[in-house]
Amino acid sequence: MPSFNPPLRTLMGPGPSDVHPRVLAAMARPTIGHLDPAFVGLMDDIKALLRQAFKTRNEVTFPISGPGSVGMEACFVNLVEPGDTVIVCRNGVFGGRMKENVERAGGVAIVVDDPWTRAVDPQRLEDALETNPQARLVAFVMAETSTGALSDASTLVQIAHRHGALAIVDAVTALGGVPLDVDGWDIDAIYSGTQKCLSCPPGLSPVSFGARALDKLRARKTPVQSWFLDLNLVLGYWSGAARRSYHHTAPINALYGLHEALLMLHEEGLEAAWARHALHHRALRAGLEAMDLRLAGADGERLPQLNVVGIPDGVDDARVRQTLLDDYDLEIGAGLGEFAGKAWRIGLMGQSASRRHVLACLTALGSAMAAQGRPSDCGAALAAAQKVYAA
Repeated sequence: MPSFNPPLRTLMGPGPSDVHPRVLAAMARPTIGHLDPAFVGLMDDIKALLRQAFKTRNEVTFPISGPGSVGMEACFVNLVEPGDTVIVCRNGVFGGRMKENVERAGGVAIVVDDPWTRAVDPQRLEDALETNPQARLVAFVMAETSTGALSDASTLVQIAHRHGALAIVDAVTALGGVPLDVDGWDIDAIYSGTQKCLSCPPGLSPVSFGARALDKLRARKTPVQSWFLDLNLVLGYWSGAARRSYHHTAPINALYGLHEALLMLHEEGLEAAWARHALHHRALRAGLEAMDLRLAGADGERLPQLNVVGIPDGVDDARVRQTLLDDYDLEIGAGLGEFAGKAWRIGLMGQSASRRHVLACLTALGSAMAAQGRPSDCGAALAAAQKVYAA
């Protein structure tokens, strides 16, 4: 059996995104022990860089070993005790996963549903909290990867606090791609992933916990149900060198990669990264509309880094995606849940948010649809995108 050599793909799905050669090179550096003093220094640097990315001074800001789903579970198993009432705002697949986490932790989930593609409605959250005054936690997805919807995290957190509840925020697709201000918005607990707008391989989940969340953790009457994700134990591992205790063997080379990705974000600047994602989203949208394709959702509620595109009648979803992969080495995502077979998810995340990616995607998508007899004016699409870049 030969060594595995992956094909060279252009990644424009819902994640992972393209990884910069600097990050790949960093991950290829020599492995050192997880108790090595040099590694402890790296851990401190990563925490500092993550605080910059999240815009927070929270000391408890670090990457959990595991993908974004592990960061989600860490928030819920640490902050939800059996019997706790949690308001879960659900406007897509990942809000549904929040509900499952609440219930597996022994909590009672009160679900507030919003239409797919729409942002979470602040008034519906307000009404739910008034109806359920015993609720002490609110959970919502800021950037819903399944629908491309962007919710107003600042407003939703304010509503939660006004009713005496803490807020858990899913920022898996948000971090690095759209404005996010943990301290300015007073977010209590937040989690993300490395494989989206940070353009790092999957396998780590940055999290941050504020003072109120830590107070709730310390006041627990029952043990955290997960040993691996118990912050009381994990924090000993991510503390300073003098207080550091062994918990698990960290994914050392993956952390090299995260450090390099965060350095690149720092060099670019948060505001510049947000603006870059917005620019390429506008260009992609202009090109898609020139091919008579429409983005789901409402103006002001769309994620720039995750674009949900309606599939025209008569076009075979799976066949188009396979053509893109076979003929162009280009990956876009299928629809999830209610959108399965009805929409494509086109990611413009991190290194995949570039003019080259936008123009290549428009060309390939137009050609793939034309092969199925659906006329698509690729020239008009490229001209429309270029007009955005020239503005």
